[in-house]
Order: sequence, then structure tokens, then C-alpha cells
Amino acid sequence: MPSAPISSTRGSREVPASTPAAAPADPDRIRSEKTPAFRVLAALILPFMYAISRYEFHHPEKLPRQGAFVLAPNHFSNIDPIVVGIGMWKLGRAPRYFAKASLFRVPVLGYFMRRTGQVPVQRSGAGRAGGDPIQAGRMIAEHGLGVIVYPEGTLTRDPNLWPMRGKTGAVRTALEAGVPVIPCAHWGTQAIMPRYGKGISVFPRHTVQLSYGDPVDLDEFRGRPLDSAMLAAATERVMDAITRLVEELRGEKAPAERWDPAKHHQSETGRF
Repeated sequence: MPSAPISSTRGSREVPASTPAAAPADPDRIRSEKTPAFRVLAALILPFMYAISRYEFHHPEKLPRQGAFVLAPNHFSNIDPIVVGIGMWKLGRAPRYFAKASLFRVPVLGYFMRRTGQVPVQRSGAGRAGGDPIQAGRMIAEHGLGVIVYPEGTLTRDPNLWPMRGKTGAVRTALEAGVPVIPCAHWGTQAIMPRYGKGISVFPRHTVQLSYGDPVDLDEFRGRPLDSAMLAAATERVMDAITRLVEELRGEKAPAERWDPAKHHQSETGRF
């Protein structure tokens, strides 16, 4: 059976649960993270999202209230980043994402990305502006902020929407920056926007559940050279933690073998 939510949010009104609430976030940290530009975006996005969906939180106290971390969620809908970001916002943190450096040059969009502290990364080419994800992760650590990194790298190819084989970006970022990886799972966004869907379902109002886990134990990997075998082992540990959270939300067991696109002759980028 799915675990009972510790707290839930319906629309913009928080509904406390019977269990004690987590300690409140540091007010100074909230003020510093929730910049005016962030609040403008929230005013534009939240009313619509609250109108079409309600949010239930499981183990919200496990999301760090201050300090840097990598949040590693599952991924099966193009609307996931908005939903996971709303979860962070409601729990007192401002969501950051890695974004292509070229997007920061787009009028209006680039302005809001800079003003909300999104992290530019240059994914190809050497010596170009924007740095790489590792340098970006260090910047996040220096400023004590949380960044959302999808270990799967793209929407899962699993036909039943279970987490598939992970890539090493989230683990590499966390190990290089010396910050924890917090596993996260959500379920319900597929009712709002199906995988690869282009339209949003606005009626009936859908429930989205979000769950957070303890920091993944990566101590044995810290301080070691980041070779491919070590990164793969650490990534598998992160994917195991995410999958357990998804199992709790769905109330069922995931397949014994994680979906591997390569074994099914599927592309790992774009649609399949």
C-alpha cells in the first residue's frame, strides 16, 4: 500500500497532517532564494497549476531546509520539472536547474533564468562560455543552493513508467561538489501530461504525490577518482533509492531488472 502523506497541499492552502511538521526553513535563506524574479514566475505559474492539480507530500522533512544538495527525481512527463519545482517551492526552497548556456541569450527567457539563479552549462565544445556541469555544481555548492538533476537524463523508456537505467550526471555533480544526493519520486503527472504528450489535461483536477528520501549513502565513493565503474555503481545506488520511493507511491513492486534502452535498441535521447 502507498505510504500515507505526511503533509499535503491542495491549491495554495497547506493542509497539516497529524504528525509533527518539520522544522521551518531559515527565514533568511527563504528570503535570499525566493528573489523578486522567482516570485513573479510563481505568480504566473502557480495559480494555473493549483487550478488543475493538488499536491500531496510524503516525508517532506527529508528535503534539506538549507544548504546545497542535488535533488534526483524520476522522470516520465515533460511537465515533471514544473511539478518538482513546485514541490521545492512549497517546502521553502527555490528550484534551480542546469540549462543550456544558449538559453540565457534568449530575450526575456534569458533574463528570468539569470535573475532566478538558474545554472548555465555548455554541453559541447571546449573552452566556450558557460563552463560544464561540474563547474556549475561547484557554483551551486558555494552558494548553498539546491539543484534538480534528472539521473535518467530523459523521459523513461520503461513502458510502465518505472525509472530506467540512470546516467552519471547527478552523482558526478554531487561528488565533485561535495553535496548530498536527495532521492525524489512523484506520481500523477502523467494524468496532467502523458509521456511525450503536447496537451495538458485541465479537468478533472489531478492529484500529484511527491516523496523525498534520506540522502543516498555515497561515502565510500567520495575522495576517489571518478572513473566510469565507480560512477556507474554510485548511480545505481541512487536509482535504487528513487525506485523504492516510486514503489511506495504506486503501491507495487518495480520490475526486478531496470529498463535499459540499449538492450531494447532504443535511442537514449529524444523520443523513441
